[in-house]
Amino acid sequence: MPTEWLSAAEAARRLGVKQASLYSYVSRGVLARRKAEGSRASLFSASEVEGLARRGRPRRAPGAAELVIETELTEIAGDHLYYRGMDAISLARTCSFEQVAWLLWTGSLDGTGRPDEHALPSAHWRAGDGAVAAGRAAQAALPAGTLPLERLQVIVPALAAADPLRLHLDAPAVIAAGRCLIAGMVDCLPVAGDGAGQEVSSIAERLVLKLCPADPGPGLVDAIRAALALLADHELAASTLAARVAASVRADPYAVVATGLGAVGGSLHGGASFGAEVMLGSAAGPADAARVVGDLLRRGERIPGFGHFVYRERDPRAVLLLDLVRAAAPGSQGLAVAEAVIAETRGRSLPEPNIDFALATLAVVAGMIPGAGQAIFAVARAAGWVAHALEEYARRTPIRPRGIYTGPVVTPG
Repeated sequence: MPTEWLSAAEAARRLGVKQASLYSYVSRGVLARRKAEGSRASLFSASEVEGLARRGRPRRAPGAAELVIETELTEIAGDHLYYRGMDAISLARTCSFEQVAWLLWTGSLDGTGRPDEHALPSAHWRAGDGAVAAGRAAQAALPAGTLPLERLQVIVPALAAADPLRLHLDAPAVIAAGRCLIAGMVDCLPVAGDGAGQEVSSIAERLVLKLCPADPGPGLVDAIRAALALLADHELAASTLAARVAASVRADPYAVVATGLGAVGGSLHGGASFGAEVMLGSAAGPADAARVVGDLLRRGERIPGFGHFVYRERDPRAVLLLDLVRAAAPGSQGLAVAEAVIAETRGRSLPEPNIDFALATLAVVAGMIPGAGQAIFAVARAAGWVAHALEEYARRTPIRPRGIYTGPVVTPG
């Protein structure tokens, strides 16, 4: 007898649960799904659904914590990443960061299947003069040597203070604020080299002036563009969940991005690229890779930039970004060190490099200032935080998880 397949809506109806709960069963291995031919829609076996319905709803294992949020933005399926159903790796090969942000914010595609070209004019990606002056003044008061991410954490509240309409949360206003916000984040950073006054248009080109003391060359500039596109969103990573919770209670887009920035610097999140930068910088040359990796392992420390919570085999973002760096600077000493570290980890059967290691490699090869990888991560992910905020503003329902109390019980009397 041929298998009867149910849509997600029908499977949820038969189980008497919301679709979010249905997908939580998938993530916990309780229920299997398959993809419909020619689309990304999920299908479920009717017999498996009926069996689960007869057994009753599965209980969570003791200590398990799970929060499932429906989103139309990003899907991670196996070792593949999709933005609104489009392969994110393919988009990063050809599209600007502005195009990818526009796709996440609007879902709009032109007749060629590429993101809407209306996202492109650079005039639309500019903060006002007053906002830029406020952001530059705020970060200028920080000590020399302050990392770029720490500067961004000061710049964003200054940009917010300069926008009296920031609490206008209709979608067109939020998108306009998103363009100004991301542009302001980049334009308020100090120039790293002698490129002050140089005319550039795209976010990637403007970011190069802030992070690279010397011109890294067109190949590495293109790698930075691709990195921004690859990092624009990644489902419900920790910083995105934090940003989304803020948006769910109607925090303005600047507050949403500031919330994300607070979480993204954690060493297990966007801060891992800085750890990988330090690791690569501690090697005098490729022959030093074994010592660097061995020292970390002897101290019982994680090797920053290797392995991933979601991807089981390879992080596809790292694969593309490392390939772009190899093509742009094949004779680089920094790349040789990175390749030697990868060889050492593979020789010890350790996990594959992730996007944080690829970012660190790009930063080292391009001669960027310390902490540049974190800055690229944060600027890119701001696009995703704004996209998730747009979804939450439309939902109008606060995200309010409940805690399970495990403390002492005080009895009356």
